[in-house]
Amino acid sequence: MYCDFLSVPYDETIANSYTDALCRELELKKGLSSGLKAVFIGGGTPSVLPEKYIARIFSCIRANYTLAPDTEITVEANPGTLTQSGVAALPSMPVNRLSLGIQSFHDRELKSLGRIHTAQEAIHSAKMVCASGIKNLSIDLIYGIPGQAIDSWRHSLATAVSLGPKHISAYELTPEKGTALQQMLDTNALTLPSEDNVLEMQDLAVTYLAASGYEHYEISSYALPGYRCIHNLNYWGRGEYIGTGAGAHSFMKGVRSENTRDIREYITRLGKHEIPEAGATEILSEDALKEFIFLGLRKMEGIRLSSAYELGLNIPKAATELIQEGFAQISDSHFRFSAKGLLISNTLIAKLLQNLGL
Repeated sequence: MYCDFLSVPYDETIANSYTDALCRELELKKGLSSGLKAVFIGGGTPSVLPEKYIARIFSCIRANYTLAPDTEITVEANPGTLTQSGVAALPSMPVNRLSLGIQSFHDRELKSLGRIHTAQEAIHSAKMVCASGIKNLSIDLIYGIPGQAIDSWRHSLATAVSLGPKHISAYELTPEKGTALQQMLDTNALTLPSEDNVLEMQDLAVTYLAASGYEHYEISSYALPGYRCIHNLNYWGRGEYIGTGAGAHSFMKGVRSENTRDIREYITRLGKHEIPEAGATEILSEDALKEFIFLGLRKMEGIRLSSAYELGLNIPKAATELIQEGFAQISDSHFRFSAKGLLISNTLIAKLLQNLGL
């Protein structure tokens, strides 16, 4: 509806074949890692799969990879596809973190996003997860939804906090080309909130969640102490990761690769014991420097200046104007955006990259 993640209608036969193919890919890639710090099953709606398939995937992971007792193991789920039996089965697999894509606690807003659940079903799902024994619940919310007002956003934040999640992600809506939402915006069937209203919503998320005890550790991420998402921090730190599944991405030894998005091709190629890559790109020095900047500045701690100097980047010089205007600051040997700078971080990153000659 509003994002371009790979998705297909559920089909039992394909689900069985796809699970077999996914396990085969996990086996083929087992030599790439000696141990996993985090496992994340998502990027879609894995909760639509029956428990037997989820269990098979985890059995394959345990058979081929080393999991430490403190490995973060996350499954994404949507309230519209979450069942009591499905949630009850997760701790034994062993899932210790569940990311629930609620997005809003207002039915009209959910409808405009094309979600199949209601606000009440979202609340019920969150309570069901907390009662299951999975202590680490993460809730995803979206602001900047067509027709959304600051009061409804405040209500969604308050409702999320009242459910006691350890982690909350608050994303600005960014409609993707080709989605149903973008088509409705193009025809004026729906209208996005003004830029000023969106900035006000972002600022409210920062202040409200901080007052509720959540650490703002990444532009869109808030966590109670000790519950920062290991999986996400690995991305922002340019750590390596192994992606398996149709459309999945990997980053290993300076190369980013992508699997085919065609489900049937994915199944067929793995049936021949082939890695189903659709393409791979070596991240050369200039692109690596750009990633170091824009990924590092997503984190509230910012960029360690000593690491930047080792890469030949004089950030204090390039950011003189940003610092003087109060958009950025240097403290504790790190360069980071100020609260004011976070509101327009994309614009500031582009300016910084230009000043650095990247």
